[in-house]
Amino acid sequence: MSHPPSAVKTSVLTGCTLIAFAANSLLTRMALGSSAIDAASFMTLRLASGAIMLSAIMVFGQGKPLANLPGKWTAALMLFLYAVTFSFSYLQLTTGTGALILFGTVQVTMILAALKQGEKPQLLEWVGLCMALAGLVYLVSPGLAAPPIVGSTLMVIAGVAWGFYSLLGRGTQDSVGYTTANFVRAVPFAIGVSLVSLPELSLTPRGVILAFLSGALASGVGYAIWYTALKGLTATRAATVQLAAPVIASLGGILFLQEPLTVRLSMASLMILGGIGLAVIGRSDR
Repeated sequence: MSHPPSAVKTSVLTGCTLIAFAANSLLTRMALGSSAIDAASFMTLRLASGAIMLSAIMVFGQGKPLANLPGKWTAALMLFLYAVTFSFSYLQLTTGTGALILFGTVQVTMILAALKQGEKPQLLEWVGLCMALAGLVYLVSPGLAAPPIVGSTLMVIAGVAWGFYSLLGRGTQDSVGYTTANFVRAVPFAIGVSLVSLPELSLTPRGVILAFLSGALASGVGYAIWYTALKGLTATRAATVQLAAPVIASLGGILFLQEPLTVRLSMASLMILGGIGLAVIGRSDR
């Protein structure tokens, strides 16, 4: 019988996951924003490299065979759906608008799932969640405009898919094996999209490298860690902590993309991280 990880372990794993998610966001912006690769190829290489990395972890790191992995076709479909809609939505949406739609949709999806399962968040948790969400809105609001309907719809689908993908993995006993199986099963779906999108094929060495980094490290390893962290998180807290990813991504942009540090970014970071802290304290008081 497995037991939930300790609070310290859960915090460390969650922090590593958020860094991975933020890195993935940065890599995607760098690749698609500069037209270094087409969206379908980026998505396919991302999933394929994630599957390869996870398979290597299973075989060489844990000494487990790849046969009979405990994956789910429903989870694999959610993973694919997130990856493809995320990639194509960023062909139309600005970074701020896309981040708001994605993480807002993920949060709403997981909160609704928690309520359906009978979870009743404390008042302090609700205050923290609202504070964190307000900080996110404050962070991205300067770039908000009437976004294209197609791009917005695709990002909403990506957020719902990510939320369900996370929830589907909470009960697994073998998180790495489960995640590996889902990545492997998602690859054929991705290849199908790439074949349909052959007229739009556009590859550069830089784009391919960014896609592989996104898949092998930020996505593959990141999701494996996330599943382990989820064992120590409620759906409410899992939704809340993910709101920190856009902040970390923005800070990464300052360090690696020479984006300016503004008062607005600093204030939004305090609101989001402070809100997460309140939500965690509210949960621990139960």
